[in-house]
Amino acid sequence: MGNPVKLLLSGGNRADITQAEDLIDDVSFEVLLADKGYHSQALEEYLTNRGIDFCCPSKSNSLKKRNYDKHLYKERNLVERFFNLLKQFRRVATRYEKTSQNYLAMIQFASCMILLR
Repeated sequence: MGNPVKLLLSGGNRADITQAEDLIDDVSFEVLLADKGYHSQALEEYLTNRGIDFCCPSKSNSLKKRNYDKHLYKERNLVERFFNLLKQFRRVATRYEKTSQNYLAMIQFASCMILLR
């Protein structure tokens, strides 16, 4: 549905892939839809061990091209739409909060407001 299940806050200079396993560790699902930034052999093996399908295109510089369901991958736009709605909240988009704890709380509050629409 594109709604948030779990939120983690990390440094702005850290790649998204470093938080992937922590985000999906205690969540049950059948397929992970991810963009090219999550293309990783380690993540693919982790998902295979959990019995989860991985729908992610290969990076352009990858030697081994991955086959993926292009029609299923189009559903990833629901997540992008959520982030677009989240950025409509000015405090989130401009990061007025000084501490990471307060910023995460504002993201959680904005997420609740989006879900209540």
